[in-house]
Amino acid sequence: MLHVVKYRKDVIEDNLKKAFPDKTEQERKVLLKKFYRNLTDNLVESLKTFTMRKAEIVRRHKIRNPELLEPYLKAGKSLIGVTAHYSNWEWGSLSGSLQSAYHFAAFYKPMRNKRIDKIIRNSRSRCGTQLVSIYDTSKAFEQYQGTPTVFLMAADQSPSGRQLPKAYWFDFLGRRTAFLHGVEKHAHHNNYPVVYIDIQRVKRGFYEVELSVLVENPAALKDGEITERYVRKLESVIQKAPENWLWSHKRWKHTPQQ
Repeated sequence: MLHVVKYRKDVIEDNLKKAFPDKTEQERKVLLKKFYRNLTDNLVESLKTFTMRKAEIVRRHKIRNPELLEPYLKAGKSLIGVTAHYSNWEWGSLSGSLQSAYHFAAFYKPMRNKRIDKIIRNSRSRCGTQLVSIYDTSKAFEQYQGTPTVFLMAADQSPSGRQLPKAYWFDFLGRRTAFLHGVEKHAHHNNYPVVYIDIQRVKRGFYEVELSVLVENPAALKDGEITERYVRKLESVIQKAPENWLWSHKRWKHTPQQ
């Protein structure tokens, strides 16, 4: 794929150079090739989403410790599950509801083409997860208030211009970086525990998901602390296997606030 498409190659190379200044040029070239392989796998595996059987989904996207969710479910408590555009995040909307009795609601950005958007929604929700537009986030938290729900949020995107005034800024991979405020806002408002969803490739086409509690009691934390815990966790995950993160994002397009 590197030699055929070179998708956003300049953006990726710039991101890698600034995130890993201590690596040699050759090391970053190797990382670039590994990234394109991961991206290619993601594209192929996204197509498989339409045809994979449920048993195959569980076999290929296995949650190692689903029992971590049980005490919260038994207490009738909803959770916020935070993840990132790392490894195969797409299958998460399928596998979670197959391996837990929880109700799952996954937030996504709708496609402009309504026909394609409907196809994607039907595919990603066919195992029980409710797909919710990011523009209806607050409404969804209100709608499922009486239903124990895991709200799935990928929180590593760059905020839009209108979201920037509410963004949280942290040092991340060596650069001052803006992070979305949504996880912080809804965790505090509802006092929902926050669980990190770590997706790691075991081998090509097979993944293991490990859950860990980032925040038990959001109400006890200062403003911004939830987001900071997410940032530090995500940074440690990326540093272990950086090729699996979506480096083609224009992640650092905003000027740091003074």
